[in-house]
Amino acid sequence: MFAPVRTLSIETGTCPILSVHPTRGLVDEKFQIVVMSLLPNQEVTLHSIHQSEDKDFWEAFGHYKSDEHGTVTVAKDESLGGTYEGIEPMGLLWSMRPIPGSRGGLRLRKRDILTPMVVHISVYHGHLTQGFNQKTALATCETERWYIAPGVQRVDVREKTVRGTLFLPPGPGPYPGVLDLWGGGGGLVEYRSALLASHGFASLALEYLIPDELRTAGVDSSYFEEAYQILQNHPKVHKDCMAMLGLSFGSAITISMVAYSKVIKPKCCVCISGSHVVPVNKSLFEVFEEMKKHVNKLQMNEDNQIIHRNLILPIPSDPTLKVDVGRIKCPILLVNADDDQSWASVESAEDMEMMMEMAGNRHLLEVLTYPCAGHLIEPPYTPHFRASNFILQDTKEKIVMLWGGQTKPHAYAQEDAWEKILSFLQKHLYFSSNSAVKAKL
Repeated sequence: MFAPVRTLSIETGTCPILSVHPTRGLVDEKFQIVVMSLLPNQEVTLHSIHQSEDKDFWEAFGHYKSDEHGTVTVAKDESLGGTYEGIEPMGLLWSMRPIPGSRGGLRLRKRDILTPMVVHISVYHGHLTQGFNQKTALATCETERWYIAPGVQRVDVREKTVRGTLFLPPGPGPYPGVLDLWGGGGGLVEYRSALLASHGFASLALEYLIPDELRTAGVDSSYFEEAYQILQNHPKVHKDCMAMLGLSFGSAITISMVAYSKVIKPKCCVCISGSHVVPVNKSLFEVFEEMKKHVNKLQMNEDNQIIHRNLILPIPSDPTLKVDVGRIKCPILLVNADDDQSWASVESAEDMEMMMEMAGNRHLLEVLTYPCAGHLIEPPYTPHFRASNFILQDTKEKIVMLWGGQTKPHAYAQEDAWEKILSFLQKHLYFSSNSAVKAKL
């Protein structure tokens, strides 16, 4: 860690002190930012900057005015302008955006979870909106944001055809197990599983859109059942306390497996921005081929961004065209955004509710719907991306996908949803008072 840097201000003759606490913490942990030794009522700009693993720079900034003691306390003082406004303790993270002149369609994602997300926070004299790299900061601090807590173990999983990464909380366990499925973008995405393990859940991040196997029709329900059993049979996992968590296409898989599989019998499941209208009752290759029949429903807006949600609209009335959610036997939490432009998740949730009401299992369903939020509901304080580059798995075509949402309400949705997801998993999976102890930094 670098020591905070302080500079004598020529404009004011002061030497401000910038404090960020904690300087090292989990990504879902709030920090406290305080600037002291300013002049009373002094206008300053707080600025954050991060260089991604792709070497792109992301920044956020807020305009503040010090109190009568020459102090700015971000947790209680209002930002008067910038990339966020109002009292927003974490605005310097969730309102981050690529710096001017950056490549288009960027999305900030952590690939190497064994290294932190390093954010430099600085305070500048006056209310600035650009040219930060050409100004001298009054004070600068560095903070590390981690997806993985000390003691969490990362294990590569390569058993038979299953590929993934298992994250185990520290200690002997056994711990509840969570099978973690991301969406149609493919690849092995580890950061959510690492964060779940940091909160006491053994989590397997599963890679399932594997090009070679996809082309040969090799990934079907048996692949997910095998992955589930690998996690379930691990000596540090409590085999009777299992869950599935999916986002987007991962939710479609989760709903299908929980409804139909004779192997996957979780205590609960969480589905973020998904739908039951894409039954995964055959190989993924066949599922994608079926979806391609409806590409004429896709729309493009004036910014050449693809609106994907119409692909599954209208919600079919024919029960053979969707998952029979009346078969679900475990509690299920649906996390949806009402400005989801990628999947018709809200309409799907309404139909699922009606189907489960008729089947007599409506009591198992809990639905969260966030106004003005978009498709990509990620862990707290992740920057909002209304649209970003996306590679179609079947054709490898690069497009710009419209996800939807507005920055501030989307940030609220991510923070609130993550808290409720953890509470939901804790409620249904903890099997004793000491079964899952949150790892601390």
